[in-house]
Amino acid sequence: MPDGFTILPDTPPEVLAVSGHGTIDAAAYEEVLRPALEARLARHAHIRLLYMLEDDFEGFTTGAAVSDARLGLSHLHDFSRIALVTDSEWVTHAVRLFAPLIPAPLRCFPLSRRREAEAWVSESDPSAEAEADPPLGESFPV
Repeated sequence: MPDGFTILPDTPPEVLAVSGHGTIDAAAYEEVLRPALEARLARHAHIRLLYMLEDDFEGFTTGAAVSDARLGLSHLHDFSRIALVTDSEWVTHAVRLFAPLIPAPLRCFPLSRRREAEAWVSESDPSAEAEADPPLGESFPV
């Protein structure tokens, strides 16, 4: 699989599912993720993001980190739910650090629980939007 992002097909219309591989650079954000996000937002006021960093994920370039921050800030209120799926502990810790600044419910899942993440990000139960994840446990989701 080449480095960067792949937009995954066969998701509900309001869900953007993206898979990250290898070393992710700024071009992956600007040429793949941003256009896909903006296309979804052209049809939906809010979207749900399923963001997966696969087994072969190696890291982000500095440019990717800047693009990620810029994309996140410009669309801060456009997400209704975010699921991060990764076994990368440093990414999970970074997300925990910034999670209080993100107004959407956000959960982290290990790759072994990918199907659970897909179900959570896709479910339409409005009461689930307000659910808080427990603060302790092996899968402390953020």
